[in-house]
Amino acid sequence: MTAFREKLRQIRMPVQSLRKNAVTTTLISFAGGIILGIISKWLDNTALDSTVWWHRLLEMTDLGNFFSELAVWLLLAMIIAVYSSSALQAALNVFVLFAGMCAAYHLYTVLFAGFNPLCYMLIWYGITLLSPLLAVICWYAKGYGPVPVIIDTAIIAVFALSCFSIGLIYISLRGILYLLVFVAACAVLYRDPKQMLISLAAGLLLAFLISPFWIF
Repeated sequence: MTAFREKLRQIRMPVQSLRKNAVTTTLISFAGGIILGIISKWLDNTALDSTVWWHRLLEMTDLGNFFSELAVWLLLAMIIAVYSSSALQAALNVFVLFAGMCAAYHLYTVLFAGFNPLCYMLIWYGITLLSPLLAVICWYAKGYGPVPVIIDTAIIAVFALSCFSIGLIYISLRGILYLLVFVAACAVLYRDPKQMLISLAAGLLLAFLISPFWIF
């Protein structure tokens, strides 16, 4: 176990942070999840009127559907994970983000929309349970050596499948917001040009290969 921990430290060394700061970042992640969960459901429930200028903006950007899909949440979770002080802190911060978002979205739907989307929410609760493990993996993406490049490749493949419509012989853009999410994900993972070129090429190739099995 000690040898394994030492190998992990060679990939990326945790940063010592004050307990107070760690608690603060966790609380911010939880509060952010709650706020974004409420906003997401509010956008989803809003009846758009094309005569109102900001309604037209929401209609053009399709924010209601955008916040109900994986891409933007994966980006937020990855940003929180990679910039956490340690892998364990990343796991906790991302878990409370998703827990807050799911709880707020579910309660808002029950209380204000008048129905219980339990089957739909079970998918998100499952993602929430998996999020700590995925956050730990993402945290090591900003490390050094071949392992982070492999992780980067897998992450880019997931973002490509979430942000584009991909088949074995085609790729198409789903919208400008999804393109911005993909570019932002690559920017977060960037360390140097060589690493990014390798990860981007391999990630896109992997996305094409696994697209027939992608269910999200």
